[in-house]
Amino acid sequence: MRKSQIQTLGKLKKSGWLSRTVKQEIRENAIRLIREGQNLFPTVLGYDDTVIPQVENAVLAGHDVIFLGERGQAKTRMIRGLVDLLDEWMPIIAGSEINDDPYHPISKYARDLIEEKGDGAPIEWIHRSQRFGEKLATPDTSIADLIGEVDPIKVAEGRYLSDELTLHYGLVPRTNRGIFAINELPDLSERIQVGLLNILEERDVQVRGYKVRLPLDVILVASANPEDYTNRGRIITPLKDRFGSQIRTHYPFDIELERKIAIQEAEIFPHEGINVEVPSFMEKIIATISHAARDNNHINQRSGVSVRLTVSNYETLVAGSLRRALLNEETHTVPRISDLSSLIASTCGKIEIETLEDGREIEIIQLLIKQSILEVFRETVDHSLCTPLLDEFEKGAIVSAGDDIASEAYIDYLSQMKPLEPVLSSIGLNSEHLADPAHVASGIEFVLEGLHLNKMLNKDAVGDAGVYRART
Repeated sequence: MRKSQIQTLGKLKKSGWLSRTVKQEIRENAIRLIREGQNLFPTVLGYDDTVIPQVENAVLAGHDVIFLGERGQAKTRMIRGLVDLLDEWMPIIAGSEINDDPYHPISKYARDLIEEKGDGAPIEWIHRSQRFGEKLATPDTSIADLIGEVDPIKVAEGRYLSDELTLHYGLVPRTNRGIFAINELPDLSERIQVGLLNILEERDVQVRGYKVRLPLDVILVASANPEDYTNRGRIITPLKDRFGSQIRTHYPFDIELERKIAIQEAEIFPHEGINVEVPSFMEKIIATISHAARDNNHINQRSGVSVRLTVSNYETLVAGSLRRALLNEETHTVPRISDLSSLIASTCGKIEIETLEDGREIEIIQLLIKQSILEVFRETVDHSLCTPLLDEFEKGAIVSAGDDIASEAYIDYLSQMKPLEPVLSSIGLNSEHLADPAHVASGIEFVLEGLHLNKMLNKDAVGDAGVYRART
């Protein structure tokens, strides 16, 4: 029998549908996916051997979970990913505000409806996306927001205050038979955290002085930043004790993974008439900047350096390259080293400089960019190939580079300086790339800047432009 045909309690019983708790439901769906070898969180990279096994254990154990980690570590994404472990469709008593189970109704509205109509009680089906509730914890969050409050309009309609139907349910009851998430839990005031104790242990809620008990079926998931855990607020011990699992997240361990995340997450808009192609060495530089920032003593590490920094920098690099193409009336562009100055704007808001370093923010970011270029250059370029190129500069070769120079000019440099070609090939430019001015321009700027930072070439810098010449 199709769901569209199951519109009453009687038909639901005949269909063979079985009622399960939300934890049983998620657990059974997780078991099926694990057996099939499927990834429970396909869009979360880098957690396959660390975080995801812990989440799977928590799901199989039927635990409420708190994710503990710095900003930009996919905590919210993993929480929302749990929704995909719910059944796609679930039946409720039609009109129920708290997703009443047709077999085990808990609200007075649903109980009265079933008592009145029996097997003719109407059923409706809700999608799993409607079974997820989320609240960002703020100091002004109230018990009424989370649990509920008396609705004065319902009282004005003539109901008695003692009538359960006068209640306006909060976010948690409205997520009954689903998943409720609280982001940044330590920011929730301690007296409000106390109101969550019954939900986690006794699985019910109480509203003011009403003698009403709602045995909710809900999974509670929370996130917290270790910095907030101890400074801005704290999670009260009785509440923390009631979470079954506390799972620590982390930043990507290696640059290659950070690069893949940036490519996956970056929102790159289509550019009508202009093709933007990012070479791998530029992608590695973007990822290395974030890793360098996480190891930098001038940057506050307690709040973390988010992966969102990598994603924003990748998007900004593409945008800077696009802008240059528009100004130069080019239809194909590849990001260059001279485009990296645009990252200052996308980096400033995502790192916190230590107090003693105030006023040096731009200088520190520029140092991070140079450090990253040098690191990628040393890992990418075969230095033995650079000796003939350096000889060309010793003979008097001079190269001007910058975002104001058209890509075609770099093809001339390639034809005049034959040792450039094998060096460009070593960084991943194939024969097709070497015939493309945009790729050649990007490769030459990377090689020359790397040689300069290695103190093998001099550079006369003027803004984003520069003139490279032999060391004297």
